[in-house]
Amino acid sequence: MPGIRTALLTVPIALAVLGAAAAPAGAAHRHTGASLTCRGEGVDPDARVRHRTETVIHAPLRAVWKLQTDVARWPSWQTAVKTAERLDHGPFRKGSAFRWVSPIPANPATPATELEITSTVEQLRPNSCIRWSGPAVAEGLHIDGVHVWNFTAVKGGVRVSTEETHTGPQVDADVPTATEILRQGLEAWLRELKTTAEAGAGSRWN
Repeated sequence: MPGIRTALLTVPIALAVLGAAAAPAGAAHRHTGASLTCRGEGVDPDARVRHRTETVIHAPLRAVWKLQTDVARWPSWQTAVKTAERLDHGPFRKGSAFRWVSPIPANPATPATELEITSTVEQLRPNSCIRWSGPAVAEGLHIDGVHVWNFTAVKGGVRVSTEETHTGPQVDADVPTATEILRQGLEAWLRELKTTAEAGAGSRWN
């Protein structure tokens, strides 16, 4: 098994999903304080690796919600998602499960591989919030994540807030590196959600 720093740096998205480059200044805003919740449930309170951020998207709430919850279409707008599939059928709801894959490039210590994430929706309120959890695995890497999303209508659009925690031996061994990778992943996700929704792609789900 590679060392923790090597293992983590092979996952440019950090399980949060993907997004190798850090967001530009002003694209998203980091928050501290009370954790986000969905139907009273939040992220793992004991996790040492965590990040919360938000952005305002100038698009209709319904369009942003549909773009985010149409999991099978994630690869069409998230550059770090190679494949994504629902493991159940029908409306996106509590109990829905999905599997998604992100490639991990080769590096001097390990060959190219893929990160596989299996997520289950634990709580959901339509057009308002989602909370899902599940494992992300790759060779020499296992992370358990809990991810909360809040969607709030504001003047001119919707404020999307997200918070995620990770636990596991590899991330717990190097909390600063794991936290930075998580930050990059969450901010990249928000940036691509904002870009796609504001470009009008979300109208396909209206």
